[in-house]
Amino acid sequence: MAAQTDNAQIIRYADMFAAIGTESRLRIMQLLLSAHPEGMVVGEIQAELGLSASNLSHHLDKLRNEGLVQVNREGTFLRYTANTAALQEVLGFLYAECCTRNKAIKPEQIIRIGKQETLK
Repeated sequence: MAAQTDNAQIIRYADMFAAIGTESRLRIMQLLLSAHPEGMVVGEIQAELGLSASNLSHHLDKLRNEGLVQVNREGTFLRYTANTAALQEVLGFLYAECCTRNKAIKPEQIIRIGKQETLK
């Protein structure tokens, strides 16, 4: 039973990574994380990234279907937010494998890398 659960989790995480595996979706995630916790309405995302409405809609649907973003209706607007709990879960999965089980990467290096990237 545990192997089936592990396999289901691996498939879920693979789908999540595939969803953010395009330049546009990765930019959307980065943008929504920078706007956390308020998120952004579709028009703001579109203006920031310069994507067509149909292209943006397609990308947001894919991210929503994989649970990486959440959407709330505000009158005639749709507000999207990053699902930080889902991101934390998938990052925790990677962290557990690389940093606790076999010590491939020291936890301090992950934090330092993240901080260096934001300084650029």
